[in-house]
Amino acid sequence: MALYTIYNNLKDKFTPLLKESRFYEAGVLTPEEFVQAGDFLVSKCPTWSWCEGVKEKKRSYLPDNKQYLITKNVPCIKRAKDMEYVDEEMERIVEDEWIETYYQMKKQNIDQVEEIDSDMKKLSVSQNNKEQEIEDLEDLEELEDVMGDGNSNFEIIDDPNELNEDNILKTRTYNISITYDKGYQTPRIWLFGFDENNIPLTPEQIFEDISEDHAKKTVTIETHPHENFSLATIHPCRHANVTKKLVDNMQATGNMEIRPDMALLIFLKFMSSVLPTINYDFTISLEK
Repeated sequence: MALYTIYNNLKDKFTPLLKESRFYEAGVLTPEEFVQAGDFLVSKCPTWSWCEGVKEKKRSYLPDNKQYLITKNVPCIKRAKDMEYVDEEMERIVEDEWIETYYQMKKQNIDQVEEIDSDMKKLSVSQNNKEQEIEDLEDLEELEDVMGDGNSNFEIIDDPNELNEDNILKTRTYNISITYDKGYQTPRIWLFGFDENNIPLTPEQIFEDISEDHAKKTVTIETHPHENFSLATIHPCRHANVTKKLVDNMQATGNMEIRPDMALLIFLKFMSSVLPTINYDFTISLEK
């Protein structure tokens, strides 16, 4: 792992800084485009924000106050193994399974909506000739009378302190950050997870929330480029290729222009197939 980190550091150090846009040609970003895409993401989804990082690790090609992006306390209710359909969809494409997964998931959602709409059309509403007049309820005692003593599912809690932790769903949560990888000229995602008791997850536990095709294959533990601690990160070697194919597909089928400042929204969309149970918001519109 040490040699792998050294290789990445050397690649980052000696790769020339990209100054001219090659977003449409190769799916990569200049630092300026990364900042523009970050601003667009923050404006569309305020749960994301910019971070400065530690002073000694600041990149001169990025603004001091916009070194990387972060969103915190993202829920993760299930483990990736519970989402077996993702792996099945990934087998359908040889070169870039992420793209096929995203579009198949989207198609499934559309089919479900159409099925529900079809069922709704079969429903009919019968009108009762005797209209029941509902009187205004002046206080909670009248409400209790209306509900009836035998309704065990309805309970009025006078003191909010009576709610206990047993009634609260505890889940894993993640802090997710996005950095600019100079070596690969793409965004790069980093994960820091907590269990149900707010205890940091081990690398093995984090791998449980990553799709089986990527856990321990494209995911490594490395030092964060802007902080002094190590995190799980998804290697960006294929990010540019996937981004380009998604952009080409969206522009060909979506009747809309995809701009470089939309790059992080696209990035988060295809990353959702790698992190199928970490529920960050990847459904935001690509339109201003």
